[in-house]
Amino acid sequence: MVGGMMILIAGPYRSGTGDDPELMARNLARLEEAAWPVFRSGHVPMIGEWVALPVLRGAGGDGPADPVAEQIMYPTAERLLRHCDAVLRLPGESTGADQDVRIATERGLPVYHRVEDIPGYRPE
Repeated sequence: MVGGMMILIAGPYRSGTGDDPELMARNLARLEEAAWPVFRSGHVPMIGEWVALPVLRGAGGDGPADPVAEQIMYPTAERLLRHCDAVLRLPGESTGADQDVRIATERGLPVYHRVEDIPGYRPE
């Protein structure tokens, strides 16, 4: 695949954490675990929080529970999906990840549910 795809990695971040920063950090680490296999397989991994969290801080927000987050978190993923070629939906309940899948499906983008299913997957 020439140039590879930009693949949005979607899964639980805030869901089920009770807004506990440590649990959200663990969820982000789980999302990031998929980044290397996506990259190793010739693609560019993207995680919405990589973009949304600095924007949120710039807007004066102190975390995803801040009221300003509603204007940033989901809209960031929606904007990113205009530039992504596919979604990798990791397991776990997540309203945001489900929304990402819905948007991707509406736009005709492929949705993968296992990193092993992405085109060109290369095991270590």
